[in-house]
Amino acid sequence: MNIKSIKRKPIIVSSEKLIKTEFINEQKLPLVIQPAVDGIDLAAWIANNRQWLETQLFQYGGILFRNFNLINPEDFQVCIQAISSELIEYSYRSTPRSQVSGKIYTSTEYPPAESIPLHNEMAYSSSWPMKIGFFCVEVAEKGGETPIADSRKIWQRIPPKIKEEFIEKKVMYVRNYGQGLDLDWETVFQTNQKSEVENYCRNVGIEFAWLADGNQLRTRQVCQAVAIHPQTGDMVWFNQAHLFHVSSLKTEVRESLLAIVKTEDLPRNAYYGDGSEIANSVLAEINEIYWQEAVMFPWQAGDILMLDNMLTAHGRQPFVGSRQVLVGMAEPYSLD
Repeated sequence: MNIKSIKRKPIIVSSEKLIKTEFINEQKLPLVIQPAVDGIDLAAWIANNRQWLETQLFQYGGILFRNFNLINPEDFQVCIQAISSELIEYSYRSTPRSQVSGKIYTSTEYPPAESIPLHNEMAYSSSWPMKIGFFCVEVAEKGGETPIADSRKIWQRIPPKIKEEFIEKKVMYVRNYGQGLDLDWETVFQTNQKSEVENYCRNVGIEFAWLADGNQLRTRQVCQAVAIHPQTGDMVWFNQAHLFHVSSLKTEVRESLLAIVKTEDLPRNAYYGDGSEIANSVLAEINEIYWQEAVMFPWQAGDILMLDNMLTAHGRQPFVGSRQVLVGMAEPYSLD
C-alpha cells in the first residue's frame, strides 16, 4: 500500500462531548459547565457555542464555568467578550470599585465584615447590563460566597398587595453627593465637569440640584419596580429599594447619621415614585424573600460565574482573609 495515497480524514468532536454539565443543588441554579477533556480553550468554546449558552442562560439564569485553568483578568475579559462582544464601563456608580484592566473591575469594595444584600446590577437606573460576570482570582480564607437568587421566583413570592403598590408608584431614588458620607459626584459620574453631569442627568431623566456651596449635588430619579425580560418575556422583581432605603443601614449607623443630617440629606434613600414613604416592614419582607431564595456555593480559584442580570440577583457574604473577585458587565439595555 502506498502511504502517500492515503487521504487524511479530520476527526470531528462535537462541542457537547468537550464539556460536561451538572447542578450544584435542586434549584438548578447555576448550571455548572466543566471540561470533559484537557486543554479546552474556554473563550473559543464559548464563541462556537454562543447560541446554546444563551439558551441555557435564559432557562437557568446563571452558568458557572469551572476547572478551565483560567488565571488572570485578561482570560476573564476574553471569555466575557466571547459570549457578549459589548462590554460596559461602570459609569453611573452606586458602590466603590477599582478598574483592573480594560472594562474589568473589582467587585464592590465594602469592608470584609459587611454583607451585601441580593440585588440586580444597576436596577436603580433605567438602563443596565443584561449580563454580569464574576471571576474568582483568590478565594477567601472563610466566607465570601456570592449568593444568587432567581428574580422570577422572587417576583412570584412577593405578596400581591406589595406588588401592586410598587407597580403603580414605582421607586424614587434620592442621592446626596459631596458630604463625605458616601461616593462623591465626581466618582459616581466619572467626571469633574458639572456640565457633563447635568447633561447625563437630563439625558436619562434624573432630576438634579446643586446645593450649599454649589459643590454638593442632590439627584432624584423614578425608575421601574418590576420589569419584563426582553427575550424570555418573564416578569421579574427589578429594583434596589431595599438597598437604597435608610432601613438597610445597621441601627447604630442609621441613628448616628440621622443625628447629624436631616432625612432628606441622607447620602441615599428610597421612596415610592410619588415621594411617599416605603414602610420598613415591607422592605424587610422583601429582603427575607431574597434570602429564602438564595443559593450559595464556595468559590474555587479560576471560576467564572455568568449571570443574566435581569433573571438572577446576586450579593456577597462576609469573609475573612484576602479575597479577590473581579466583575465585568456586558450588553447595555435601556427601557428607552
